[in-house]
Amino acid sequence: MGDTLYQIMGRHRAEPLPERKPSWLKVKAPGGETYTRLKHLMRELDLHTVCEEARCPNLGECWNHGTATFMILGDVCTRNCAYCAVAHGRPPKYDIEEPSRVAAAIAELGLRHAVITSVDRDDLPDFGAYIFAETIRQIHEKLPSCSVEVLVPDFQGNEASIAAVLEARPEIYNHNTETVPRLYKRARPGGRYERVMNIFRTAKRLAPDIPTKTGIILGMGETIEEVLATMRDLRSVDVDILTLGQYLRPSDAHIALDRYYTPAEFRALYEAGMEMGFRHVESAPLVRSSYHAWEQVQAAGV
Repeated sequence: MGDTLYQIMGRHRAEPLPERKPSWLKVKAPGGETYTRLKHLMRELDLHTVCEEARCPNLGECWNHGTATFMILGDVCTRNCAYCAVAHGRPPKYDIEEPSRVAAAIAELGLRHAVITSVDRDDLPDFGAYIFAETIRQIHEKLPSCSVEVLVPDFQGNEASIAAVLEARPEIYNHNTETVPRLYKRARPGGRYERVMNIFRTAKRLAPDIPTKTGIILGMGETIEEVLATMRDLRSVDVDILTLGQYLRPSDAHIALDRYYTPAEFRALYEAGMEMGFRHVESAPLVRSSYHAWEQVQAAGV
């Protein structure tokens, strides 16, 4: 598969970058009855979604499908990753009632699968783990038929925080790797690559029956050799589900875009991932960590 990838991808860097985004990255503007209802509900309950905060290109498709990724613990992050559109600075006050509101929204929508994520909260003693755990418990209580996926921050690698979330029994435990080791210092200065690997080792040791998941965004300057090596690292710590998507630069202040990957290249990476033994790989230009999350649950046998 490695040789096939090199044949498809050719040289690493696409120079010069096209003036406009490739056609496969164009999406319809959000709209529709379900989208409008969901947006109204979010504002009514004072909730945030990463779909909006991170300017996800799939917002319209997912919301019209009745799926949204709820962002708890406020909308201001304590870190400032070079690829991320979410605001950073001093976070808002800890909201102990938020889990109940999130669960109420999910119950009203009648979701089959809910994704819960958050900003980094390095200012909190448990890094936000309690609110994650309580949100899982509240959703399971209000809508037992709904599976819950958590997309957690790294909790600075704190085992007690990881354990607190896993003890609430989410159906999927997700933490994004984001990029290859060489780019961590530049793209994710608050993160550590080896910490990510340890998070998955810890999760599998504490709850071996809960599937783990991660995502990588491509186009920030990584090589294909680095992508494949990172994928192999993730399989070595028993990550079950992998997502691969195109990096889209939020603004000129963010890390520069190095290249656009083609749909054929994403397909080749999908095949490479499946050969490595991932239970499911979602790999396409517009894929984000929660994209087609409902399909990933079925494919992974959750």
